[in-house]
Amino acid sequence: MAPRVLVSDKLSETAVQIFRDRGIDVDYLPDLGKDKDALLAAIPLYDGLAIRSATKVTPKILEAAKNLKVIGRAGIGVDNVDIPAASARGIVVMNTPFGNAVTTAEHALSMMMALARQIPEANASTHAGKWEKNRFMGVELFNKTLGIIGCGNIGSIVADRAIGLKMKVIAFDPFLSPERAIAIGVEKVELEDIFKRSDFITLHTPLTDKTRNIVDAAALAKCKKGVRIINCARGGLVVEDALYDAIVSGKVAGAALDVFETEPATTHRLFGHENVVVTPHLGASTGEAQENVALQVAEQMADYLVSGAVTNALNMPSISADEAPRLKPFVVLAEKLGSFAGQLTDGPITSVVIEYAGDVGEMNTRALTSAALAGVLQPMLGTVNMVSAPIVARERGMKVDEVRQSQRGAYETYIRLTVRTENLERSVAGTVFSDGKPRIIQIKGIELEADFGPHMLYVTNMDKPGFIGALGMLLGNANVNIASFHLGRLAEGSDAICLVQLDEPIPVSVLAAVQKLTQVRQAKPLVF
Repeated sequence: MAPRVLVSDKLSETAVQIFRDRGIDVDYLPDLGKDKDALLAAIPLYDGLAIRSATKVTPKILEAAKNLKVIGRAGIGVDNVDIPAASARGIVVMNTPFGNAVTTAEHALSMMMALARQIPEANASTHAGKWEKNRFMGVELFNKTLGIIGCGNIGSIVADRAIGLKMKVIAFDPFLSPERAIAIGVEKVELEDIFKRSDFITLHTPLTDKTRNIVDAAALAKCKKGVRIINCARGGLVVEDALYDAIVSGKVAGAALDVFETEPATTHRLFGHENVVVTPHLGASTGEAQENVALQVAEQMADYLVSGAVTNALNMPSISADEAPRLKPFVVLAEKLGSFAGQLTDGPITSVVIEYAGDVGEMNTRALTSAALAGVLQPMLGTVNMVSAPIVARERGMKVDEVRQSQRGAYETYIRLTVRTENLERSVAGTVFSDGKPRIIQIKGIELEADFGPHMLYVTNMDKPGFIGALGMLLGNANVNIASFHLGRLAEGSDAICLVQLDEPIPVSVLAAVQKLTQVRQAKPLVF
């Protein structure tokens, strides 16, 4: 029986025809995604679901999707898909991360120009029959400083266009290397410098725990008087109430927003303010971009349903069907080792070295390296996947090296990942045992064998008596249950590492108390 795909949002006829040409039955019902009950009733019939942003793929929908194998999002944002729930049911979630970069960058620049010259208000005034030439006094972009928060694919395009306008461009991005900054013509700075020096600030970063509310009241207070804020990335990056107060006070001269914390945004404090330009999430809304992502998602889904090929998956590596059984546990290991290092690294990463020892060196190390890079980058960049991770790393000037070698030491095969920044080097190694589970076997040269758990606490400490008791008592008194406890040290009385698996996330207050223990040098929570 031929695979069956439901298209529940609007795609072009050309994109729909791609499915038919590949022998896939397709039902094009572009309004179904707006009707939750109708979608719930229909979804059990389908192997694939192609969507844009209108369809909300909730756990309830996924529970009913008994035959669903793949969800394809025509676009980059997958906020409307419950990826953990899809992963739990073995459903591949794909997106098209690079199809609308130019369009989104152009929209941000258009918003900046409209804000600088008060074009929307002047347009409305003139249409109303007024001729208020003296009312609308704009500012030039020439020689102004543009601060970019997030200088990846879209941010670098904005930088290129802004440099063409003869603006000075400064950029904050933890993954932007000094060499890459020079290559694209921007000055790499810290976040504080963005706020202190910029005449215009534009955001081009995903919404993650580290970027949420990155422009808050404290940040705005550091800004130059008269700064203008542009956000065409994600709602939640800017604290909207703080922005409103800063505009009313005159600290911020104006804002241009294409995205909001709650969407659709039909009412808002900022609506109607003459110094605020707003659009309804139009960053990717051009004919060219919509067609590009529609064609891409149709091709990707068809490839998966017909041949098992995986492209731009957010929850599954790009691995052929033949090599999947043998490679899969090592892909999981590589991603978790990368995530381990990424969660512990705060500064810009200059290089990543991945060492494959023993049999794993004969496998598809390209897929393994992609998985490791995705793990390294996800804590900061959110939706990076195995396909986009090498591109993102290259865009940020990260040097990536693979090393293959014969078996060494006690383990027949292992992967060691080393991350370097300007100030430090951190390594972590792991292997896969006969039960198929990935395990840590070494951290920073210290032998330590441990499973990966959903919630973990990583502690570096001095090997002194009383530490284990103090830590255990502190966690116990806070009602934080320990699932497993692993220790390693270089030598008696020297540097040591403690890796604790917990039954639940460690509360912030408890983490702060751990960090204050006399033997502790560093304590960080980890999530896998």
